[in-house]
Amino acid sequence: MSSSLTDIPVRGGNITAVPANSPLERKGLTKKEIAADHPTWCPGCGDFSVLALYFKLIEKRKLWHEKITTVAGIGCSSRFPYFVQAHGVHYIHGRALPFASGISLSRPDLHLFVFGGDGDAFSIGGNHFTHTARKNIKMTYVVMDNWVYGLTKKQTSPTSPLGFKSKTDIGGATDQPINPMKQAIAAGATFVARTTHSNPNHVLQMMEAAMDHDGFSFIECLSECVEFYEGAFDASNPRKGGVFNTVPADHDVTDELAAYKLSGEAFPGKFGIFYKATRATKNANEAKVVAAAREKTASLKDWEILQKSFDRLK
Repeated sequence: MSSSLTDIPVRGGNITAVPANSPLERKGLTKKEIAADHPTWCPGCGDFSVLALYFKLIEKRKLWHEKITTVAGIGCSSRFPYFVQAHGVHYIHGRALPFASGISLSRPDLHLFVFGGDGDAFSIGGNHFTHTARKNIKMTYVVMDNWVYGLTKKQTSPTSPLGFKSKTDIGGATDQPINPMKQAIAAGATFVARTTHSNPNHVLQMMEAAMDHDGFSFIECLSECVEFYEGAFDASNPRKGGVFNTVPADHDVTDELAAYKLSGEAFPGKFGIFYKATRATKNANEAKVVAAAREKTASLKDWEILQKSFDRLK
C-alpha cells in the first residue's frame, strides 16, 4: 500500500521520501507552543491582532521553532520577539532591517519576519528601509502604523496627519506626513500591501502572500493606539461606520505607476496587494558571487588560499 511522502529537514540537508505517517514526521506547532511571555500592550491595542495572526500563520504553515526568526527594533510593536517562543531579536532603534539582512543573507533557508512601528521604520530607520527595499533582500517587513509615538507617550510620528496635537506639536502637526506605500514602491520593494488590524482574515491573507514572495515584501498594517490616538482608523472600520475597500479586481499589481496612483488615494484608501514584481534578490546575487569565488579556488587547499591573500598584500 502506498503512502504520501514528506521531507524531514536536518542539519546539512533533508531526509527525503519519509512516509507521512512515519514516527519521523513532525507535526506543526500549536499556539501554546509558540506563545512566550504575555503581551504587555495596552488592552485594546491593535498589535494583539497582528500577533495572534502571526501565531496562526506559523500554525497553518507548520513551521518549526528552528525555522521561525522574528526581528524587531524599538517601540510598542517591536516587543514582538518577546512574545514568540522561537529564535528572535529585539534590536536597537531603527536598526532592525540591517540586522535582519545579515540573517537573511547567511540563512537563505529561513523566511524572516521583521516587525516595527511607524517611528522605528520611517523615522530613525527610514534610511535602512529605503536600502533594504532597493536591494530586494528576502524578508517580510510588517509595519504596524498607528500614526503616533505610543511607547514614549504621544509624540508626533512620521505618519501623523496634519493638525495632530501631541507633546511635540501642541498646536497641531504642520509637517507633511509620509506615505508608507508610496515610499515602499518608489524605493524598490517588490511586494507592497496594505491591511488593518480590524480585519484579521485580511491580515492573514497579506502575511501569507508576503511570505510566499521571493524578495523584500512590505505590509503596512494600520494598528490603532487606543491610549494616544483612539479612533484614528474608524474610517476604515465598518463596525465603526467606516468602509473597508479592497484593491479593485482589475488592478494590475505589476504596474508600478498604477500602484503608485492607488497609494495616493485619500484615507482610508484601499486595502490589499498594491504592487508585486519579480526581480533578482540580493540573496540570489550574493550566492552567485560566492559560487564564482569558490570556483576560482576549488583546487586549492585552505593554506594556499590564505597564502594568495598574503601575497596580494606585498
